[in-house]
Amino acid sequence: MSVYKILAGSVREYRRESLEAPLLVSLEVVMECVIPFIVARLVNQVRTGTSLWDLTQDGALLVLMACLSLTFGILAGNACSTASCGFAKNLRSDLFRAVQGFSFENIDRFSTASLVTRLTTDVSNVQNAYMMLVRTAIRGPLMLIFSVIMAFVMGGPIAFIFLLVVPVLGTGLYAIARRAMPTFRRLFKKYDQLNTSIQEDIHNIRVVKAFVREDYERERFRTAAGELCTDFTQAERILALNNPLMQFCLYSVMLFVLYYGTYTVVTSRGLDLNVGQISSLLTYGVLILGSLMRLSMIFVMITMARESAVRIAEVLTERSTLISPPDGLRTVSDGTVDFEGVSFCYGAGARMALKDVNLHIRSGETVGILGGTGSAKSSLVQLIPRLYDATEGSVRVGGTDVRAYDLAALREQVAVVLQKNELFSGTLRDNLRWGKANATNAELDEVCRLACVDEFLSRMPDGYDTRIEQNGTNLSGGQKQRVCLARALLKRPKILILDDATSAVDTRTDARIRAALRQSFPNTTKIIIAQRILSLKDADRIVVMEGGTVSAVGTHDELLKTCAIYRETCESQKKG
Repeated sequence: MSVYKILAGSVREYRRESLEAPLLVSLEVVMECVIPFIVARLVNQVRTGTSLWDLTQDGALLVLMACLSLTFGILAGNACSTASCGFAKNLRSDLFRAVQGFSFENIDRFSTASLVTRLTTDVSNVQNAYMMLVRTAIRGPLMLIFSVIMAFVMGGPIAFIFLLVVPVLGTGLYAIARRAMPTFRRLFKKYDQLNTSIQEDIHNIRVVKAFVREDYERERFRTAAGELCTDFTQAERILALNNPLMQFCLYSVMLFVLYYGTYTVVTSRGLDLNVGQISSLLTYGVLILGSLMRLSMIFVMITMARESAVRIAEVLTERSTLISPPDGLRTVSDGTVDFEGVSFCYGAGARMALKDVNLHIRSGETVGILGGTGSAKSSLVQLIPRLYDATEGSVRVGGTDVRAYDLAALREQVAVVLQKNELFSGTLRDNLRWGKANATNAELDEVCRLACVDEFLSRMPDGYDTRIEQNGTNLSGGQKQRVCLARALLKRPKILILDDATSAVDTRTDARIRAALRQSFPNTTKIIIAQRILSLKDADRIVVMEGGTVSAVGTHDELLKTCAIYRETCESQKKG
């Protein structure tokens, strides 16, 4: 029930339609159940002989009730559609909002493909179940109850056949649904695997083609799709037994009603049972068994949707491991950065990526960071904007522990440019304005000049209105890095972190960018991670990292004398 309470919070402004639909369905059911009663009376009047006026009155009453039933059905359908679609819209919005609030650690717990499946397939399953709950789940039980009551009113003891067949059919349908449940539970993991295959293949399509691995990827996708098809086929085969079982029970009841009813009519000369009553009993039999069939489908749908509901609730109840304090500081005084006894790991039981790091960076200082692959350079700088929290020790910005800041305020003053930069579909102007939403053309011109974007911008016919494809596929690696740097500079941050952000840029352009940053951002603390010594040699200090610890700190000349790792790296690059 806690899962359904969580999801119920997404109904919100569609509560009225959610309540109207069951009410209108109830009125529709009443009309449908009364119509066979009127038909039976009309048949008896025709058999015994009656006036045209009486027949016209009953006929008009039937037309009126049919129109009312149709009207209630249409209104119920509209209310149900509005309620279910609105509920799904709110649910997707709530899920997306929850994901946007996740920390990196939270996102690491869910795969991208799984989150996509939960936002699409799982929400659709829950939407369909909700639609059935507010309409069909009300219609089925009401129709069953009213039809059984009316069957006893019209047929007397003969209606006991329905009480006998209902448990038989109900037990059979329950057994079918119960067998199908485990299969549906397996389907969602297969959906995740299929989406993972699609996502990786499309995102890395250039690598696939470069290595001529299309056949391998097709086979991989075929395997995932085949497993999904096998499970679906198994579930559908089980559910396919619903219809034959219902048909068997339906025709058995009709055969009994026709045989026993005809016998009673003939032997009692219509005194105990008449033709009109037999007609209504057959109609109520169809309604009763149809209601049971609907209930079985509802049961299966809700069973499948329950697994989706649990998966959705997992995302909605996931709490970010990084939250702003209630009265978090909103002002960062300066760009000083202090690491005091900092150790960090990516999860419980994982090895320490950083171990007892002590490092102090002055405001406005340019600090280079050098180290081999796996030396935790990126892990170190990710603690500054609080993308992760230190496992031990503290990280201070502007003299204050980062955990005391409002997250948004802290990150507004820390700009990070990564080696693998992501651009979004839209114009170049749209992508740049991620750094400042209301940036003027003059501001765009300035940061593009500083980041050397102007070199290729002048060759674009549409300038800032040039269309950027998803992930910036119509730009080179160096162009993407420069656009992302310009985007970060628009923020005018107190701390600028370049995590191998110029690796795809030639050395001449790299030197121009570094000179521009020194001249135009003298008060901004600049932390530069790079593999090229040339990108770091002019820094005020260079930090050499090895195995998650700070191995040495000093200027270029000092490290050449005192640090063997730095000296070897420098000599190897000179030879290259």
